[in-house]
Amino acid sequence: MMPEGRIKNARELEFAIFCIENVAARLGVGAEQVYKAFTEKSDILYGYIVPVYEPLHTQGKDYIVNELLEVMEERGVRL
Repeated sequence: MMPEGRIKNARELEFAIFCIENVAARLGVGAEQVYKAFTEKSDILYGYIVPVYEPLHTQGKDYIVNELLEVMEERGVRL
């Protein structure tokens, strides 16, 4: 059994990359900076993106990016 909150397959990995790249593009920063913010400064990647993959990946890009920016704001994540 896979540990909860870990990326389980290629679809989830592709979605995580999509999220990181699109948040980076919206904020005008590098994807590596967003990845670090989502993994080192917070648990957004494994504590939010991966667990809510099923409902979140069905939404449009703007919705997803706005949702992630809200989560960053709520958790006090600054770039």
